[in-house]
Amino acid sequence: MDSVSLVPLGGLGEFGMNMMALECGDDILVIDAGMAFPDAGMFGVDYVLPDLTWLVERRENVRGVILTHGHEDHIGGLSNLLQHVDVPVYGVDLTLALASHRLRENGMLAGAELHHIDPDSQLDFGSMSVEFIPVSHSIPGALAVVVHTPIGAILHTGDFKLDHTLKGDDGFDVGRFAELGSEGLLLLMSDSTNIEAPGLSPAEASIRPRLDQLFHQARRRLLVATFASSLYRVQQLIDLAVDHGRAVAVTGRSMVKNVQVGTDLDYIWLPDNHVVDIRDVRKMDPEKVMVLMTGSQGEPFAALSLVSSDSHAHLRLEEGDTVAMSARIIPGHEKAITGLVNNLYRRGADVHYGPGAGIHASGHGSREDLRMMLSLTRPRFFIPLHGEFRQLTLHARLAQEMGVPSENVCVAENGQRVVLTEDSCSVEETVPAGRVLVDGRALDNLDEIVLNDRRQLSEDGMVIITIVIHRDTGEVQGSPEMVSRGFIYMADSTELVDETKQLAVDTVNRLTVKERLDQETSQEAVRAALRRFFSKR
Repeated sequence: MDSVSLVPLGGLGEFGMNMMALECGDDILVIDAGMAFPDAGMFGVDYVLPDLTWLVERRENVRGVILTHGHEDHIGGLSNLLQHVDVPVYGVDLTLALASHRLRENGMLAGAELHHIDPDSQLDFGSMSVEFIPVSHSIPGALAVVVHTPIGAILHTGDFKLDHTLKGDDGFDVGRFAELGSEGLLLLMSDSTNIEAPGLSPAEASIRPRLDQLFHQARRRLLVATFASSLYRVQQLIDLAVDHGRAVAVTGRSMVKNVQVGTDLDYIWLPDNHVVDIRDVRKMDPEKVMVLMTGSQGEPFAALSLVSSDSHAHLRLEEGDTVAMSARIIPGHEKAITGLVNNLYRRGADVHYGPGAGIHASGHGSREDLRMMLSLTRPRFFIPLHGEFRQLTLHARLAQEMGVPSENVCVAENGQRVVLTEDSCSVEETVPAGRVLVDGRALDNLDEIVLNDRRQLSEDGMVIITIVIHRDTGEVQGSPEMVSRGFIYMADSTELVDETKQLAVDTVNRLTVKERLDQETSQEAVRAALRRFFSKR
């Protein structure tokens, strides 16, 4: 075998939905199986998954799926993948525990073949062998993946940053990355998320003084919203609550689940005497409690949004409470967050959020972190991962600055099959790739026609005309009924309503009896007449 194909099915040209397939001979290895959350134009869509057409067509060749860490944009699409491809899954204990919850929700856990690995594991997948390197990220157990192929070693960094302040064995293994560079790394595929941020990414520990200041300043209850999967942040907040004599309550489905999983696996230390049920918070001295919750992005049904609208079942915001949103603002969520913050202020809270608050450190490497990865590994070829096209392009330029020849740098997007040899790396063809839109928990694709209808309804509203036609004579019976939603306010538009009804009747009367009794024909005639009528108003 003198080549390896790299097929990105998600995560290149976009944020989220990360999935990369490596094909060597008759063997395919998949790295990550993520999901993405819908943008504002995807009405009623709950989440977005990769199109697996290319992979399903080659299901017999798929040897395994490796999960680099336990974030939803890397594990959230696993149920969908296993529904179509029966394949073993590999990950560390925390990653598999979090993935198992999603599999159980979708009824897929019983049939899933899950294999525990650790950073010292070495695996064989036919013509490819794999080793793992610990990296630092916002969640424990994050791994980079080294795939050894007949033509050379390929490094997939996963999500990473340089942070030596993390507890446990999750530090960035500089030594092994440098060894890869000395041994001669064929290809580096590296996280591009924060390429636009200058300098080094701040360590998780760097925000502790500011968080500590918040605890000192909080006059009453302290409510903190953060990403439920940012377990290092969760632990920092628990540590500070203990130091300041505050009990810890947890609310929000994913936060409750992740804290439980982290505690069960000893990734989170939460003393029993500092835990309080969310239902008991109202009874407590407000200076003696911290509430950990979901909702840092203004999600409408997350805990913080419910609190901000006085809709939470067990928690009501009171004058003088402090609210901290310890997370970055994900692009597209600005409007929701602004509305959320306004509601919090209306209820008398002191609110701390955004970059100026100094209470969030990214789990992704900034420009100098990425430069360090390139410097350590000295790859012959380079492909940027995880980002929109501008991030991929800027990362590609950085690689060239670091000495990778421009002809050895390949910027690819989802569905572009990259062929790698010992001497070249280039996009050779396009394979089926795209988005599967999921409405509800069923893993069925939401048809694009339905989504377009929802967009049109959101922009123009709708009008429903009901006309009764005698089934024998074809004559119109009585006056039509009209319903309008999002188009006009009927009580103030009686003249337009009357004109619309009369036009509908006149249109039916111009048809032959046979045409009137054919429901599809009469419906289309009325629809076309009203569309022309409304377009001229």
